[in-house]
Amino acid sequence: MIIDLTDTTSSEIASALLRARRNAGSPAMGMVGTIVVVVDEASHHDAMKAANEAGREHPSRVLVAILRPGRGSSSGLDAEVRVGEGIPGEAVLLRLHGELAKVPESVITPLLLPDSPVIVWWPGGGPKVPADDPLGRLGRRRVTDAAATRRASVDFSARAEGYQPGDTDFAWARLTPWRALMAAALDQYPTKVTGAEVVSAKGNPSADLMAAWLQQRLGVAVEQKTSRGPGITAARLFTPTGPISLTRPDGAVATFSVPGQPDRPVALKRRTTSELLSEELRRLDPDDVYAHTLACMVERESMPADEKKVSAADRRSAQTAASAAASRTADPNSSGNGKAEPTTGTAKKAAVKKAVAKKSTTARKKTAAKKSTSKSAAGSKSAASRGAGTKKAAKKGTGKRVAGRT
Repeated sequence: MIIDLTDTTSSEIASALLRARRNAGSPAMGMVGTIVVVVDEASHHDAMKAANEAGREHPSRVLVAILRPGRGSSSGLDAEVRVGEGIPGEAVLLRLHGELAKVPESVITPLLLPDSPVIVWWPGGGPKVPADDPLGRLGRRRVTDAAATRRASVDFSARAEGYQPGDTDFAWARLTPWRALMAAALDQYPTKVTGAEVVSAKGNPSADLMAAWLQQRLGVAVEQKTSRGPGITAARLFTPTGPISLTRPDGAVATFSVPGQPDRPVALKRRTTSELLSEELRRLDPDDVYAHTLACMVERESMPADEKKVSAADRRSAQTAASAAASRTADPNSSGNGKAEPTTGTAKKAAVKKAVAKKSTTARKKTAAKKSTSKSAAGSKSAASRGAGTKKAAKKGTGKRVAGRT
């Protein structure tokens, strides 16, 4: 059943909802909450469809608010009430015009279900600080989507500074299966992680959050690389025995690789908007891990680019050195002299510095030896000269004494 209301009020909308439920033969309400969707005219159809699909798992009252704060336009409220027609709960499409669009909470508040949680969702990106938004203050859970923003990039610094318990983002929800698989890998194969790498399409906010999460949880340098996508295409953890990798080049099926084990295919498809919204409706408590990841992401954004490159180089060198050490342990006869060959990166530089220092020490020793030899030779020559002079003087004195006797 669809009821159109023009230039109406919140009271009339509530009465229309009650009347529609009775006409549909379901006067009792079995809804678990209210979903407030803040959207524009162009994308309200897709947003309402996603909310209704999520309502099959969580029957809710869906309030879709289209704000039209145009200058010079008169204030007014138009509504479209939908009950039944394949909708698991109730759906109300609200168009707020003029000055009324600047105070949407005055229209939304009377339509909220009593004694039930409120979820506020911005499909088009959302405000910088969701908790400061007039409608965001009504929600127990505030859901944004950084990937859908029209801006060049999302200011996660403002999100982190203004974070309040209940804030979340679809960019974070998209990482749930990735984080679960990477955590399960370390649970099954506990080992030391020396570094990590995340590969994704350029400008993917989920990849930024993934890198920050790995750095925050593992305490290692995480390098980000770009690919053609779609979304995140690979995540790797570098260990002394080899990388633990999760690769998804097609956005549907991933390959899970662990050192010493055969590769395994894993279902890892890109989820729809309704599936992401359903996940957010399952959990209404504060997400502390997301808050810590936001803080770490701000630290990564303030880190100089050259410092990130140095950290990545050190990570690769440490991994190569650890792999070489593991190989020597497994096969002690692998190297003729029992010494590791210099590797690329920091290890190679260290080996070159050591060789240069050794050559300098040898040269200094040779120079010192030459100087010592020269001094000895000069001393011997001087002594010989002094001896020759003494002999000459002695011979002359003897001649004089013989002449005197004569």
